[in-house]
Amino acid sequence: MLRNYFRIALRKLARDKFSSAINIGGLAIGMSVALLIGLWVFDEVSYDRSIPDHEHIAAVLQNQEISGGIQTWWGEAKQLAPALRNDFGDRFKHVATVFGPASQPLTAGDTRLKASGAYADPDISDMLSLDMVRGDRNALGDQSSIILSTSVAKGLFGTHDPIGKIVKVSDNELHKVTGVYADLPANSSFSNYGFLIPFAFKEHADSNIARLNWGNSWFTTFVQLNDKEDMTAASLAIKDVKLRYDASEKEAKPALFLHPLDDWHLYSDFSNGVSVGGNIRYVRLFGLIGAFVLLLACINFMNLSTARSEKRAKEVGIRKAIGSLRGQLIGQFFSESMIIVFLSYILAIGIVVLLLPFFNELAGKKMMVPFANPWFWLAGLSFVFITGILAGSYPALYLSSFRPVKVLKGKFRVGKLAMLPRRALVVLQFTVSVILIIGTIAVFRQIQYVKDRPVGYSQQGLVMIPIQSDDVNKHYDAIRTELLQTGLVTDVAGSAASPTNIFSTNGGFSWTGKDPSFQDEFVSNFVTPEFGKVTGWQIIRGSDFSREMSVDNHPIIINETAMRYLNLKDPVREVLTRDHGNERYTIVGVVKDMISESPFEPVRPMIFFLTKNFINAVDIRVQPRYSMNQALAAIKETFNKYDPKDIFEYQFADQEYAKKFGDEERVGRLAGVFTTLAIIISCLGLLGLSAFIAEQRIREVGIRKVLGASVFTLWRLLSREFIALVGLSLLIGGPLASWIMYGWLKNYHYHTELSWWIFVATAGGVISITLLTVSYQAIRAALANPVKTLRAE
Repeated sequence: MLRNYFRIALRKLARDKFSSAINIGGLAIGMSVALLIGLWVFDEVSYDRSIPDHEHIAAVLQNQEISGGIQTWWGEAKQLAPALRNDFGDRFKHVATVFGPASQPLTAGDTRLKASGAYADPDISDMLSLDMVRGDRNALGDQSSIILSTSVAKGLFGTHDPIGKIVKVSDNELHKVTGVYADLPANSSFSNYGFLIPFAFKEHADSNIARLNWGNSWFTTFVQLNDKEDMTAASLAIKDVKLRYDASEKEAKPALFLHPLDDWHLYSDFSNGVSVGGNIRYVRLFGLIGAFVLLLACINFMNLSTARSEKRAKEVGIRKAIGSLRGQLIGQFFSESMIIVFLSYILAIGIVVLLLPFFNELAGKKMMVPFANPWFWLAGLSFVFITGILAGSYPALYLSSFRPVKVLKGKFRVGKLAMLPRRALVVLQFTVSVILIIGTIAVFRQIQYVKDRPVGYSQQGLVMIPIQSDDVNKHYDAIRTELLQTGLVTDVAGSAASPTNIFSTNGGFSWTGKDPSFQDEFVSNFVTPEFGKVTGWQIIRGSDFSREMSVDNHPIIINETAMRYLNLKDPVREVLTRDHGNERYTIVGVVKDMISESPFEPVRPMIFFLTKNFINAVDIRVQPRYSMNQALAAIKETFNKYDPKDIFEYQFADQEYAKKFGDEERVGRLAGVFTTLAIIISCLGLLGLSAFIAEQRIREVGIRKVLGASVFTLWRLLSREFIALVGLSLLIGGPLASWIMYGWLKNYHYHTELSWWIFVATAGGVISITLLTVSYQAIRAALANPVKTLRAE
């Protein structure tokens, strides 16, 4: 019986090649989209799950009342980890302070490279269950030790054994290699841990870190709970630890809590002290898109199968007349559906293999099709079965319900009621397409809107050199003088953070009119006097820094937001004090807001402190009349002269700023690709349906043509039903898309509006695509020779 089912199904596919090609092609596209999105979603939800004890690992975060609201910080004091070990040893198996990760130059013999790594307590090895290729997890016991990932070890030592060898980190740290561990997976929060150095070394070697107290939240604290410990209970237990050890923080009401490792990637956005999601919104978005695209492909199959029901009505009637039961007919039609779905799935696998490299580049992933994983094939077969049932259910139930007496007497006709489900499916199909089109346009409009937001400084020709060595601080004036003498640069400045980043945040200031209970916070940066000239910031009050100003007098410049934050009409010459009045900072100027953080968020109050030698970045404005390559060659030569130990690297301000749009642009590109595929699938279904209707009405077209109907009249006759259905889709999809995208745009403080032209352009585009798709079959039928069509009848 089953063999007979499949034989008949294959004959039908071979007999009706056009319809079969549309069905298989449309389903294959839909399934390939669903598979690609499925791989992406799996990669997202499995983030950090490769760490064996991931469910017991958490980061310690803190909420503080600042500026009238609650802010959430990842940073903690270095004293927290020892306090947790001492006070909660029964709850935590491992506790580790981590400083980093950050990119640093590593030198072994004549080999130099830059790698990202961190300073961490020894517990980090057991916490992450590092797979030690050489050495063991106790390799961080000695303060002067360093353990390397396999890729970093290979980059430094090639095929030689690195154990016992000396590695110079930055320009002043010597460490002995005591272990090598396997690279951590790409979909892990620790994938950029290329090396690990004991935190104790950094604490003792760096006097700045050694003197930090509970008020300096520069570090990250990770914990691993005991196997039977409850995450929520442990989180509540540590809530007041900071207050217990540092009473000076009581006004900010710091409250510690545990943020589970499993939530870092998808649930790391906080608002007013509460998790409000994060990347999970993209998982849900693309999960829905994948389901919708697959649904569109299934709708095509159902539409084309039911549309051709009249051609199979006699077959059903004869089968029933000779004793076939309805269940057997349903089995026949489901077998046809399963064959089509299975062939589509095989084709979809091929499409996924071909497109995966492109998709990985688009999505910023390193995914692979897990052919060796039996769960993949089990999921694939389940996928085929579910899709086959979904796609074949309506045709199977509909076609098997025909009454044999009516069919064999020739009285069976598809009435208006039978057309309703098909029309409803077409409307649903194009409604989804309309929503996807409007949504994609809105995403790109939002990105462009924020890109057009004034950044507050000039990015063109601005080069930023990240600094790892103290040699640059020592020789900064000489470097600046030599670069100016080349004539290739306009000016040179130093800063603790480049214009596209922030250095830190500070609070505890007092000023005229401040409410004593108000907890303030300012973003801070330390800059040399030339910073304003180099960046091209705009002074709106007071004056810029100058080389005549003394650092000891503590002059500062604030941004517009800080001026409003201070609630001072004329802040110039106003004094901010700290440390019970021992530190006094005089405001000498106000600049327009500069976007150094996310361009999608409001600019925070910012203070620029004058410095002469606190430099982590050198910012250089290149003369526009010279080529960038020529200027970079001179800059590199100068830096190598004064800082030969460091690896020269540079960044362009405009490119670094563009990276801030990475997630949104990635979402926009992916949405654009999937929307295009959804439209293609919808058009394939429309093409097949219009071909069937043109074939069904060929006799009517012939008679009308004999009676004098023009080609235009016949084209309008065959096209108007589809235009009406698409018009209804626009009426439904437009408001739905508006409601969905309005909710999405509300997530951004700065957002565009849904302009009327988006809906008009979408309507025009969808109607044009519909006309182009339908017109081919309609005009073909209208141009057919009526003599031939009527003679055939």
